[in-house]
Parts: sequence; C-alpha cells; structure tokens
Amino acid sequence: MAAPTSATSELPTHTLTNQTADDDAIPGEDTSEVTKLFAERLQAWKHAVAYLEDYVTATEKTNQAHGKEYERVLKTVKDPLKEGHHFDQSLGGIAGMFENIRSNTQGISNQHYETAKQLKGAILPIFERLHTEIKNKGKELTKGAGKGSKLVDKARAQTQKQIELLGQYTATYDSHAGSLKATDDPYILQRGVNHRLNKQVQEENNNRQDLISVQNSFAQFEAHIIQTVQHGLAEFLQVMTTQAEHTKAAYGDMVGTSQRMPLDFEWNGFIQRNNTVLIDPSAAPRTVSSISFPNQNHRSTQPLISGSLERKGKIMRSYDTNYYVITPSKFLHEFKTDDDLAKDPVPELSLYLPDCMIGAVNGAKFNVKGKDVSKGKIGGAFSMSHEMQFKAHTPQAANQWWEIICQAAGTVTNDMPESVPTSPVTGSESPAGATQAAPLQTEGLQKTGADHADPGSAVAPGTAAPSYAVPGEPGKIQWPDTVLAPSLPT
Repeated sequence: MAAPTSATSELPTHTLTNQTADDDAIPGEDTSEVTKLFAERLQAWKHAVAYLEDYVTATEKTNQAHGKEYERVLKTVKDPLKEGHHFDQSLGGIAGMFENIRSNTQGISNQHYETAKQLKGAILPIFERLHTEIKNKGKELTKGAGKGSKLVDKARAQTQKQIELLGQYTATYDSHAGSLKATDDPYILQRGVNHRLNKQVQEENNNRQDLISVQNSFAQFEAHIIQTVQHGLAEFLQVMTTQAEHTKAAYGDMVGTSQRMPLDFEWNGFIQRNNTVLIDPSAAPRTVSSISFPNQNHRSTQPLISGSLERKGKIMRSYDTNYYVITPSKFLHEFKTDDDLAKDPVPELSLYLPDCMIGAVNGAKFNVKGKDVSKGKIGGAFSMSHEMQFKAHTPQAANQWWEIICQAAGTVTNDMPESVPTSPVTGSESPAGATQAAPLQTEGLQKTGADHADPGSAVAPGTAAPSYAVPGEPGKIQWPDTVLAPSLPT
C-alpha cells in the first residue's frame, strides 16, 4: 500500500494569527474549532469501526445458530434407518450413503461452530483494538491540542483584561493631570499589555504547532485505520471462505458418494441375504407329479377298476362314452374325463353299489339298477332308482367290471340286458326278459369305431368295440352285408 501523503504539503490556508500590522490583539475566532473538527472526525471513524464489530459479531452469532440448526438437520437422517436390514451395511450402498450424509452434516455443523469461534477469537479483536486506538487518539487530542486551546483562551483573557485596563487609564489621564498611582501609569500598563500579549502569542504559536502535528499525524493514523480494516476484512474473508469451501466440499462428497454407488449394488446384496426366501429363476417350475402330500397313496384312494364305458341314455337311447371308477368305498362314479387338471373332478353320476342291483353279463353289456347319490344325502333321498345299461369295449372287460361290481353290489340277478339293437324298420326295442338271439359273429369285420386306449382301464390297449350305428340316426344300426341282422324275438 502506498504511503499516505504528508499533511504538511496540503495544509489549509487558515491560520490562527496573522503577522500583518492590522492583526487584532485578540482574534475573534474559536481556538478549539480545529480540535472539535478532529474530535468529530475521530468519532466518525470510531462509529465506522463499530459497524464492522457489529457485523462480525452478528456473523459469529449466525454461525453459532447455523451449527445448532445443522444439528437439527442431522436428526432427519438419524441412525439406524427404518427397515435398515433391507440395505447392505457395507460401504458403497444406501446405508453407507446415509452414513456419509450424517458425517458430512455433522462436519458442516462443527465447521459453523469453528467459524463462530474464529470470528469471535481472531477477527473481532482486530476491530476492537482499532476501536480502542481511535478512542485513545481522541483522548490524546483532548489532552494535547485541546489543552493548548484552553491555554490560548486563558492568555487571551488576560491580555484582554490588561488592554481594557490600559484603555481605562488612558481615557482618564487628561482629567487626572498626573495624579495617578504608579501602578496605573499608562506606560506601565502598556508594557503589561506587551508582556501578556507576548505570552498569548507564545501560547497561540504553541497551540498552532500542536495542531499542525495533529494534522500530520492524522493522515498517518487514518492510513493505519484503513490498513487495519483491510487486514481485518481479509482475515474475515479467509474464515468465511474456509467455511464456504468446507460446506461445498461436504455437499459434493454427499453427491459423489451417491453417484459412485453401482446400480445393482443393493439388489445383489438383497438377493444374497434373502436367497433362501426369493425365487430362483433358474430352478425348474413345480409339477404336480413331483409333489407328495399326506395320504396320497392311501389304499382308500386307489380305484378297484377304472376306465371308459358306454352308458345308454334315457332319452336319446344312444350310448355315450364316459370315464368310470369303482372305489374301495363301493361307489361307482361317472366322470366326463379322467383329466383332474382342466376341471374339478365332480362326479356326474354316483351309485352306492351296496344299494344297487346288478344283472348278468351279456357279451359286453351289463345292467345296474340304483339311485344316483352324486347330489348328496338330500338329493339322493328324493331321487328314483333307474336301471342303467353299460357296455364295455370287450366282453373280457365287461366281465372284469361285472365281477368287481358283484363283490360290492347289494343284489345280483340273472337278468340279461337286451342284446338286440333297435330294428331299422320299426325302431322298436326288445322287451325286457325276451329270449335273446345268439351272439353275432363279428370276427374279420372292418371296425368303424375308434380304438379306446385309456390309462388305468381294464380293457386291453388297442382293443376297440365295433360300432355299426347309422350316422345322424340315433338308435339305428347299419349292419354290413356279410353279417345277417339278428332275428327279432317272437
């Protein structure tokens, strides 16, 4: 910084006394005017420095308050995290990120406390000392130049009193005609004026010299004030810059920690921690065949016989193929299919065999008479007994079904089911109990029915019952030319 300009080179033109002959012995100016002016200027500097003190103090208190506020901010990410077990506790994940946020937030809070401490302990004393120097300068001005002004005023008062005394006795000199006391002799009084005037001029010159010294020192003192202010603000800037850079670095570290986190870090850790609970995508899906459950192979669940049979309808009088099962519980159940998966396997028909009557086998046919109990006890109580005509695919299969039904049926009769198909001419049925025609010879005939190969069926695989039904005409049969139509009973 450049040295301040010397005050002596720029002194004001105003002087306390003039050296001309027209100078008044007692100037009409205020000897303390210059001193008051400097005192007022020092007061202005003192107030300016006081503003800086207040600014630093307020900033110190603000940082102290910020430290407390950041402690409240820290509580928003308190440890531990809720459901924190879902996050990887090692560094690099969400838990590590929040730990980094807590650490940096605590650091910001501590930095604010540290900033407040430095402002109060290092920056504020700079301005406080400057304030004290200005006050001391004011005291110095009062004791130095201020005291000189009082001495000048006192000397001027004495000179003024002596001049007034000289004027009094010179005015009465002619009237008294030499009858004056020796002490009142105007000559003596004038010399007294000269003595006092000389002393007054000495005091004025001394005071003038003191004020010149004050003027010269003020230029340097004000330069010192400005240098101190500049130094104090530079130190203030350093403290606040450190605070700002620390805060910026803390927030930057928070963001950097989150950005360095791999996108699959938490997911991979979650998979590893819960590998016994989560689904393995590479594992094969479950199948019903691979599942076991209690009583799965209990003897009551195993059918005595199962397979497809044909049952003659009550209205259309044509045969429909369904899936039938005889269970150890002595039920004959009818199902549309043996598929347990597509539809809930609820029986379409259920016969409790101990309450049923079975007739004799006639080729592949046999009859069972009983009530349908598939609707439960209430529905079975109101149902009527019906004679149901069944037809197996082969006589051997019919015998197998018949033997098992006989073991469970309540009554076994020798009644033969009708074996004569509906006449193609009259469409009449054979009366029950009529003499049956001999079995027809069907070997070597071309079979038109599809083979029925059913898992679990008593019928041998690949064996099919020949069908001679006329398409589109239920109840009618078209016999081949090589086969004679059975004769109707007489």
